[in-house]
Amino acid sequence: MPAEDLPGAFITVEGGDGAGKTTLARSLTECLRQAGRVVQMTFEPGGTALGTRLRSLVLDPDLTMSDWDETWLFLAARASHVQEVLIPALTAGEIVLSDRYSDSTLAYQGFGRGLDLERLSSLNRAATQGLTPDLTLLLDIPAELGLARARARSSQADRIGDADLAFHGRVNAGFRMLAAEQPERVCVIDGRQDAAAVLDEALEVVNRWLDGRRARS
Repeated sequence: MPAEDLPGAFITVEGGDGAGKTTLARSLTECLRQAGRVVQMTFEPGGTALGTRLRSLVLDPDLTMSDWDETWLFLAARASHVQEVLIPALTAGEIVLSDRYSDSTLAYQGFGRGLDLERLSSLNRAATQGLTPDLTLLLDIPAELGLARARARSSQADRIGDADLAFHGRVNAGFRMLAAEQPERVCVIDGRQDAAAVLDEALEVVNRWLDGRRARS
């Protein structure tokens, strides 16, 4: 079920830890709403009651789990998110802006943890009911800078955020590879810029895409 089959517009924001995804998603949502567009902002893992509980489990640094345990928890949260939040909002014709989605599983559990990408892609399709984003904004940032930002922002322990630099380097490289494979969907934005510059670039991309979609309909 591609998002293009539903009347709404599905936009995702992706990137490694500290890339500025949440800041961009919030600012972008506010700007689009001020322009008169109906936007629902959401996030993963979370966005639903089940997703919130699973988020606390998967990020708990004191909880021992395998890489596949971690993956299944993320997928369960995503399945709930799709069914309870994404499909209803898109069916209602809203713009849905999600901070993380299925690309994160491929980048973190695939490239980062080294799990089989083909199997992860298949599981993603099942968890999402085939729902794919119309447009993805990828904030690209060196892993060292992203981690420095993330750790300066919060001292709270986090199983994934506390992984070593090599892991986060693989994650970021994975995001770039995914973008190169799907340039028609994924727009790469330099996350090293200040937040205002990132927002300006993202707004230009999103408005151009939304205007183009309206012209085609």
